[in-house]
Amino acid sequence: MQVGDIETRAFGGEHLDGAVRLSREAGWPHRLEDWQVALDVSNGIVALDETGKVVGTTLITPYGDDCATINMVIVDASMRGRGVGRRLMDEALSLGGVRPLRLVATADGLPLYEKLGFRETGSVFQYQGVVGQVSPPADVDAATAADVAEITAIDRDAFGADRSSLICKLANIGEFAVIRRDGRITGFACIRAFGRGEVIGPVVATTIEDAKALVAHFMNRRTGAFLRVDTGNAALASWLSEHSLSHVGGGVAMARPALTRAPTSTFTTFALTNQALG
Repeated sequence: MQVGDIETRAFGGEHLDGAVRLSREAGWPHRLEDWQVALDVSNGIVALDETGKVVGTTLITPYGDDCATINMVIVDASMRGRGVGRRLMDEALSLGGVRPLRLVATADGLPLYEKLGFRETGSVFQYQGVVGQVSPPADVDAATAADVAEITAIDRDAFGADRSSLICKLANIGEFAVIRRDGRITGFACIRAFGRGEVIGPVVATTIEDAKALVAHFMNRRTGAFLRVDTGNAALASWLSEHSLSHVGGGVAMARPALTRAPTSTFTTFALTNQALG
């Protein structure tokens, strides 16, 4: 089958089952519910073969006019090397418009993304496993609905874009924890159901010690449960490996146009939402 025989359409709810099949065949853990969450905050494109089977997907998650992330780029194994991935990416770039774009690349996708002008900005390390005993941290509290606006503002400062729609979605389906000092939130983390268990992220704080405390807050309450954390911070990665989670993979963080200077925020994103959403 030639790439000309492939039809691309807007990603709709009717394509979710096919997307789940694709991600499972690729070895990704995403459930139907995880795809639905991603689609709820994103626009997407699917590639369909002549029978209507989903043979490719990509999502683009816009954060206002500040930037967008490209994610869930998957091509059926039988269709790889035929230009389907390039066609999906071209349509994603069109949806992105003039916004700066970010993504996390797998080894398979890296050459294509480099051809499209993306440049490496860092590494993402995926840790997961069954949670062991973790001591409860001090000074970490469960967030309340009243905290969401302040959490959103801190996330905007750390991420460099307005992700209010994503933070609102996470508040509806997950749990937030916060660190407060002098009556102000100085760090937060989120946990939600994902894949084989739960995922922690984003984690935003001013210091690595606060980031560890926020992750420990959730780990302490989930001894024996399966947990995933995606991080680009080497110090947090080392701490995770010391606390029962194993390094199982990751990716390359990329941006287009390439980032030319470091952010000036006092906040740092220590863990991503997950590789699907940045």
